[in-house]
Order: sequence, then C-alpha cells, then structure tokens
Amino acid sequence: MAMNEMDRNALTPEQRDARLALDVERLLRFGRKHKLIKDLDVLVARNTLLDLLALQAPSDSKPPKENPETPAALLDEMVELASQKDLFDGTVPQYRINFETRLMGALMPRESEVCKKFKKLYERKGAKAATDWFYDLCVVSNYIRTTQIAKNIQWNSASPYGDLEITINLTKPEKDPKTIALERLQPKSGYPACMLCKENIGYAGRINFPARQTHRIVPITLAGQQFYLQYSPYAYFHEHCIMLHETHKPMEMDRQTLAEIFDFVSQFPHYTCGSNADLPIVGGSILSHSHFQGGRYVFPMQKASIAVPMTDIRYPGVRAGILNWPVSTVRLIGRSSQQTQIVANNILTAWRNYSDESVGILSHTGDTLHNTVTPILHYDEKDGYILDLALRNNRTSEEYPDGIFHPHKEYHNIKKENIGLIEVMGLAILPARLKDQGAQIAEILSGQRPNTSREEGSPLAVHADWIDQLIAKYGTSMAPQEANNAVKQEIGTVFSHVLENAGVFKQDRNGQDAFLRFMQSVGFRAL
Repeated sequence: MAMNEMDRNALTPEQRDARLALDVERLLRFGRKHKLIKDLDVLVARNTLLDLLALQAPSDSKPPKENPETPAALLDEMVELASQKDLFDGTVPQYRINFETRLMGALMPRESEVCKKFKKLYERKGAKAATDWFYDLCVVSNYIRTTQIAKNIQWNSASPYGDLEITINLTKPEKDPKTIALERLQPKSGYPACMLCKENIGYAGRINFPARQTHRIVPITLAGQQFYLQYSPYAYFHEHCIMLHETHKPMEMDRQTLAEIFDFVSQFPHYTCGSNADLPIVGGSILSHSHFQGGRYVFPMQKASIAVPMTDIRYPGVRAGILNWPVSTVRLIGRSSQQTQIVANNILTAWRNYSDESVGILSHTGDTLHNTVTPILHYDEKDGYILDLALRNNRTSEEYPDGIFHPHKEYHNIKKENIGLIEVMGLAILPARLKDQGAQIAEILSGQRPNTSREEGSPLAVHADWIDQLIAKYGTSMAPQEANNAVKQEIGTVFSHVLENAGVFKQDRNGQDAFLRFMQSVGFRAL
C-alpha cells in the first residue's frame, strides 16, 4: 500500500491531501489494532492528526486491511507528503524525525495510563509481563526505531577472551551541514536539562534535541530512591533500558549505588543492570545525570570464565575470582544480596585509594580522584547474584593525553571514544563511517581498488598505517568474501586491543601479579 517516491512527487495538491487523509485512517487502524488507542480515543486522535497535517476533513475511503509490525513505513510516507505541503523544512533530517514523532504522539496513551498499566501487570503477572508490555508499546509507537536498528551491521569476532560482539552503528542519522548550521543559530536552552531528565516526556524537540512525544517512563523505587524506567530509542541490544534518577544530579559510585543496582535486579531478575563509572574518560556520555543501563541480553563478559578463583574467608557465602577478561574485572557470586554488596563495597572502597606505581596506577593526582569501578549485575537461578566489578582509572599523561587506560592512538582509526559500560561488557559500538571504509579496505585486499590512503584528502587516510599492516599480512589478491571476512576479524582484533588498553592490570605476568596484590590487600587469597 506504500507509494514509491515517483508516485508521491506526481500527486496534485488535492491528490496529496486525499492520500494523507487516507494515511490518517491507516494510522488510526494501526493504533487500535496495537491498543495504543481505544475506540473512544479515535475521534480525538483523528482531529489532532488532521490539524497537524492541515487537512480540512477526514477521508471517505475505508483503510485497507494490512498488518505491519511497526508504523515506520506509513510514517515515512506521511512525513514526505507533509514536507511537500511545506509543513516543515523537509531538507533537514531532524525536522523530519521531529514531525514524525509529533504525528505518532497523537496516538500515545497518557503517562499516568502507562504507569497504571505497568504497575497492574507487575502486581498481577510479574516483572517480565510488565516489561514485555512496556517494551512492545515502545516498539509499536515507533519510539524504539526497530527499522533503523535493523540496518546496523553486526558480527562476532574471536578473541583470547571468547567471542566479542561488533556493531557498526547506522541507527542514528549523521548530521548534515545544514543541520549543523541551524544548530549554531539555536538559542541556548536549559530545558530539559539533559536527554535523561523526566521532563523529556512529551517534549516537542528542536533542531539539536529530539522530539519525545512518544516517550514514556514508569516509576520504580531503588534502595529508597525514586527512579524511572525507560527504553532506549536506538537500542544497542535487546530491550536496552535506562533507569534514571528523578533528580538531575551527577553520576555517583558508592555503596548506595551498589544497593540501587541490586534492588533493580531483585525486582527485575530477567534483566542485567550496570552503571557507567562516575569519572570522565572512563565514564559514559552523560555523567551529569545519575542513571543505570540494562536489558534482556547476555553479554560476552557474562560468558567469560574465572581465571583465578579467590576467596575472602570473612564472607564464605560469596565466591570470587579474577575474570578472564581484558578490562581488569573481579567477579563476585552470592545468593545473599546483602553479603555480596558488602564484599563489593569493600573492593570499591579499597580501589578508590589504591596505587601501584609499578603498573602505572595512581589513585590521585593531588586532590583529583582517578580510581572507580564499572559494576555489572545479573541474576542466575542456580548461582544467585553475579556481579562483575571492572576496575577503572582515568589518569592521563603526556604520552597518553586522552587517557592512559583509554584506547591508544594507534587504534583511534577504529575506536577513539570512551570505553563505557556497553564496551566493557564486550559489545563494540563503532562509528558508521566504518561501513564504507571497511568495504573499501576489503576491495584493496582483493585487488579491486588501489591503495590511495597515502594520497592527500583520501577518506582512508585515517587508516593508512593499518592498511599497510593488512596488506603486509594478507596481500592484495584475496577473494572478495575472504577480504570482507578478514577486515571484520581485524576490526574485532583492534577492539580486543582497545579493551586491553582499558585494563588497569595488563595481561602479562607483571600485570596479573599486580592484580593479585590488589586483591590480597582487600582480604582475598587465591584458591
């Protein structure tokens, strides 16, 4: 039933309005089928959509019977036809996204209705039933952009630590020059304070801030603090959720934080929950708002084995060990939430002030703190709570101005950004540019393209040294598919080295001996 671009452009203004009016009925039919709106809501939703689309009356035609899983294709058509009516500047991608969200917002249940339904399902059918419903709401409302997410390129890459997962993220649209120019003209605004604040619900958006008319959150209490559960619109993994504090306050990492994480997993035992560290370089992109991330997903880190089993005789109910993982990580396993939290807090407290100059670890520079942790928790019916504490340090030096335990310069062509929670768990989120660049490098290795990376202005210039290494290793006569596979594996290898860069205790004998010394200082001994 969707029209192609040629058909859309051939419409007269009258035909265009007639098509838009029919699309309104199609969208309303979708909304009723997926229980976004009830029969009594249809009149209000229709009139809202007619107003947004500058239509005088509804369609006389009956909408076709169709059963799409999401409204994405229909919304694309409506947005294109609306842009032809000059209802917004269709040459600016962000305006298109904002207008689409505004259309879908006409079908959304109120925030109070969402919260009431979630609570009722949780109480009557359990946590999984509640999150299943809430997640589906976010998908069918196109808040979670599954159509765009499906465009991401994903593969597994073997490493000494097990398979790592690589994603080239094509979901978020890249900014075009016109958008960048308009952003410069945008007046400063402190509302909402950030993209995590609860005030985002229903926000209309602007050129440098996404529209959120389809955004909904549900209240949860974690260790006595008010949080809200929401899903990520550009999910990096299945049911990627965010738990945000009611107050716009900075990230923290202390005993209270650990208690909040444990409380979340106890309430939602089918979800993993973790926190970015509370310091720049080793923390996430939004350090200004306290939040956690989680989801219904098993990460590579969770599949890693314990390399060195350890015990603290003071806490016999908690098993422990050094994980076989590039980012230096301690795993704790216990059925008692309280006892596991006590052991975790002992490690955090000790690590905050721990230095070992023999391996470049300094806890402070003057009054500036460098040590923190990235905690990741999930629940297993057999073993109980399984907590991974990744030890982090954000110190910089003249040699490593971006961070000593940060991706080193020779790997910046693949990954330059901070190694946050998701990457720590073994899931690489790599920039969209690598799609075309990787394909071109594969063509070099298969002899289909000359190596122009050393030429001035080459889009492959950032990869010049890497390409030389690949040519020395593979030559330039590979079969095309072999070349593509080789580039993917080499990208995965770079990611494993990036994670090793982030490890405070390196994988050599000196580093692992230092790791044991730290654990012994906390009260652990190897078994």
